Amino acid sequence: MTHFNPRFAPQSAKRGFTLVELLVVIAIIGVLVGLLLPAVQAAREAARRMSCSNNFKQIGLALHNYHAAFNMLPQQMSGPHRAGVWLHSQDPAGGEWNSGNPAYNAMGTNSFLVGILPFLEQQGLWEQIANPRDNDGDGNIDVPAFGYAGDSDAGNNYDPWLTEVPGFRCPSDPGAGAPAHGRTNYGASMGDGFDYMTQGTYEWDLSARKGWPAERSPAATRGFFIGRTTTRFRDVLDGLSNTFAAGELATDLMDLDNRTNAANYTECETDVNFQEAYVDPTRPQFYLDTTDLSGNTATSWTLRYGRGFRWHSGYPAQSMVSTVNPPNSPICVFQTGDWFPERDGGNVSPSSRHQGGVHMLMGDGAVKFITESIEAGNQEAPPVIWNGSGINRPGAQSPYGLWGALGTRAAKETIEEEF
Repeated sequence: MTHFNPRFAPQSAKRGFTLVELLVVIAIIGVLVGLLLPAVQAAREAARRMSCSNNFKQIGLALHNYHAAFNMLPQQMSGPHRAGVWLHSQDPAGGEWNSGNPAYNAMGTNSFLVGILPFLEQQGLWEQIANPRDNDGDGNIDVPAFGYAGDSDAGNNYDPWLTEVPGFRCPSDPGAGAPAHGRTNYGASMGDGFDYMTQGTYEWDLSARKGWPAERSPAATRGFFIGRTTTRFRDVLDGLSNTFAAGELATDLMDLDNRTNAANYTECETDVNFQEAYVDPTRPQFYLDTTDLSGNTATSWTLRYGRGFRWHSGYPAQSMVSTVNPPNSPICVFQTGDWFPERDGGNVSPSSRHQGGVHMLMGDGAVKFITESIEAGNQEAPPVIWNGSGINRPGAQSPYGLWGALGTRAAKETIEEEF
């Protein structure tokens, strides 16, 4: 009988990996993961960006369906105001109910997004907003039609305003939760001027009859939307395919990001670069800690003014974009008198969490990705105003180049280049 000594086993016997071999394999796997991870992240962002664009297209379709139904566009800054005073009662989406108390209605602050809810499969939410309610069954109206002003105490507790509407959000934007109400990543395009951009032609002081809104607003409010004023497709003389209807905006993360947290200075109304003096030179995407900001202080009142914090509010930081400074520029709001930030207007460029640009909705419903490097003309030029002269006179072509021209609806500008 033949016996084998185990110390002299055949060479074919199996053996394990050595430590060196194992480390080499792990290193190779690590390198492959490192190479593939950016590609995976880029693919995910491409998918998010596509979803963001698709949401915008649905908003564009809703605007067209609204116009087909009512022969007008939904108003930016709409709804009842004060006791018995209506801004535009001819607006079918504006309602016909008067609360009789200025503390208990929308105060003419609702955004155009409120009006298009029924055209975005949000009929249930629209019904909650459009109908007055008697909550306790005593026969008296407790909740007014078209809600409360979003910056009022009642508005802070109004359930429809706190509702996050998926179609108003861009998946690339991480903003969520308090102190915001329901957020939006899309805002109305107001053009290349600021003067009376929130008020429009509405006359506040009927006794004084100063006539300022009727003179000043038409001169400076040159965008697709006009505050508290009805607009129609026929008003867009430069062509729907050559005019921005709305723009993308990143929502505020309470981190001093100068694209989403507005500086608050009255000088911004006439100096389109005034806010640049407050940009942190070591972190160009952020403001200095000493900047007077509209939405990042310790009080509950000013916490409401972060960019995109309230989809229902028509005020500049919430749901407006302007075409003066190019996309992703620092933003600034202003007000006259001792009231709240952004009451009178703001230089509020579109912004996004995408790399290098923003989505813009054209009047014809197309969505374009506009880069930060778009030709933006003379960035030292003052904005167009009712008593301006030269480059900022009423009716002048936009001093802000292709970017400004795409924001104006009827400045007789011919768009010949690709964008």
